[in-house]
Amino acid sequence: MSLPTYDGPTLTLVVNPTAGRGRARRMLPKVATELLTGMPGANLRVYQTSSFADARLRCIAAVEHARPPVAGHRPDSLLVMGGDGMMHLGLNAAAGTHVPLGLIPAGTGNDFCRGTGVPNDTMAATRTVVAGHTRRIDLMEAEGRLVDGAERRWVGSIVSTGYDGRVNQRTNQFSWTLGGLSYAWAALAELAVFEPLPYRLLVDGTPLEQTAMFISVGNAGYFGGGMMGCPRADVTDGELDLTIINPVSRMTLLRLLPRMYDGGFVHDPAVEQLRAREVVVDGDGLYAMADGEELGPVPLRLRAVPHHLTIYTAPKASPAEGRPLTQ
Repeated sequence: MSLPTYDGPTLTLVVNPTAGRGRARRMLPKVATELLTGMPGANLRVYQTSSFADARLRCIAAVEHARPPVAGHRPDSLLVMGGDGMMHLGLNAAAGTHVPLGLIPAGTGNDFCRGTGVPNDTMAATRTVVAGHTRRIDLMEAEGRLVDGAERRWVGSIVSTGYDGRVNQRTNQFSWTLGGLSYAWAALAELAVFEPLPYRLLVDGTPLEQTAMFISVGNAGYFGGGMMGCPRADVTDGELDLTIINPVSRMTLLRLLPRMYDGGFVHDPAVEQLRAREVVVDGDGLYAMADGEELGPVPLRLRAVPHHLTIYTAPKASPAEGRPLTQ
C-alpha cells in the first residue's frame, strides 16, 4: 500500500482585522505575500474573524485538523494575527499539542510577543515564522470559576488582580483606543479612587496574607502595552514570578508607574519579588484579568507548566533555544 503524498504544510492564519485600529486588516496582504513567497510549497488558509467567539473556534479547529508531524517536513501550523487577545486564543488552542504557534503582532499592546522574544514588528514576526525556528516555552495554568463557564485556561503573560487588573478592566471599557496611552489614561483614572486590597495567598503551599496595591503573577513579564509587571520572568524556567507592591500613597504609586516601562520600579522598598511553581490567589474585592482579557473571580489556582507550547521565534545564540524546521 502506497504512503499518502505530502503536499506541503498547511498554515492557518486567524486574523482579528480590527486589531491596532485596523492595522491588522491593512497589513494582511503583505503578511500573506511574505508567507507564500517565503514558503512556496505551503497551503495558506486565511480567516478574518468577526468576533472573539469566532476567532476562538477558528483557532481550535486549526489545531484539531492539523496533521501529525512528518519527519523531514515542516508541520501544519496555527498563526494568529492581532493583539494580545488573539495571542491568548492561539496559545489556548495550541497548548499541550505538537502544533507550532506563530505570533504575528498587529495590535496596540503585543505584550506576549515582548515576553517571548518574538519581534514586535508585524513583518519581522512574519519573517520569523518563515525562517522556521521554534522553541518550547512554559505556560501558566489557571483554574477556578472562570468566565464563560470554563474551569481552566492557559495564560501566556500575567494574571492581574489588584490595581493592575482594575486598570485593565477600565481600559477594556473604553469605546476608543490610544494604544499604550489608553492604559496610562486608565491608570490615572483608577488611581483617584483605588484603595489597597486584602490578599490571601498560598505560595508553594506557604500561606501569605497581606494588603497590597497589587500582586501580579507572571509567566512572561509584560502587560499594559509594554509595562514590565514581572521583570525577572523567564518563559523557560518552569516557575511563576510574583511582583508585590505593598500599600503606598497615591503619589508614590504615581511615581512608580513610569518606571514600570523599564523595570526600575522594583528597586523601591515597597516592591517585593517572589518565585513559585504554584500560587493560589484569594482575597476580598479581587477579580482577575489575564493577557488583557477577563479571567474570573478568585479564588484561582495558578501553576507553572514547563515546555507546554511550541512557538516560532528568532534563533538564539544557544542551539538549545531553537531549531529550524524543514521547509
